Amino acid sequence: MNEKIKIFLCEDDENLGMLLSEYLQTKKFAVNLFPDGERGFKAFPGKKYDLCILDVMMPKKDGFALAQDIRKIDPEIPIIFLTAKNMKDDVLAGFKVGADDYLTKPFNMQELLLRIEAIMRRINGKKNKNAPFYQIGNYTFDTQKQTLTIGVNITKLTTKECDLLVYLCANMNEILDREFAVNTIWNPNPDFYQFAARSMDVYITKLRKLLKDDPRVEIINIHGKGYKLVVPVENGR
Repeated sequence: MNEKIKIFLCEDDENLGMLLSEYLQTKKFAVNLFPDGERGFKAFPGKKYDLCILDVMMPKKDGFALAQDIRKIDPEIPIIFLTAKNMKDDVLAGFKVGADDYLTKPFNMQELLLRIEAIMRRINGKKNKNAPFYQIGNYTFDTQKQTLTIGVNITKLTTKECDLLVYLCANMNEILDREFAVNTIWNPNPDFYQFAARSMDVYITKLRKLLKDDPRVEIINIHGKGYKLVVPVENGR
């Protein structure tokens, strides 16, 4: 049998927390529920989780602070934020912290399930790729370990950085369609598409900085279309 997907759920609304936990368990997920960010963070290092669902507005430690602390322990774990707010700044803050998705309360349980399944499909698909390595100029990109290596320097990528770089590499020296990348990697609620697109721009900037030690490599904007990862032809395999 396949091992159950383990979900770390942090929600201070007792009724909603129990409802979410029970619903996800009926869908064959293993769920650990915590009532606030502080208690959740204390328990997080003791168990390996596959996905986090974090309420933004929590006592003692809010969802954004909790996500930042979790990222220091597990940079790759996907995170879905839940919030009663519908403020642009909160959405952007969530994506900057590294959110994989964002749901505004009240939401449909089925929608949450679909978001979880989409994230897990993306992760599993990445793990099962036939080409786990890409050569990007003088860099070696290990998609399995999520590392970018040049010389003796090894950089651990976040899940979003890795996902975006995988698609850029798959379209090396060709255009990666912007809309396709946003919808595939961020899978945003239509109301938050623009915020997801702006978040992707932030990650493009991060990747440019990570690739700056080989001047032959660059990520260029193709106006109105998307991005192109430009690499030396002998490495564009």
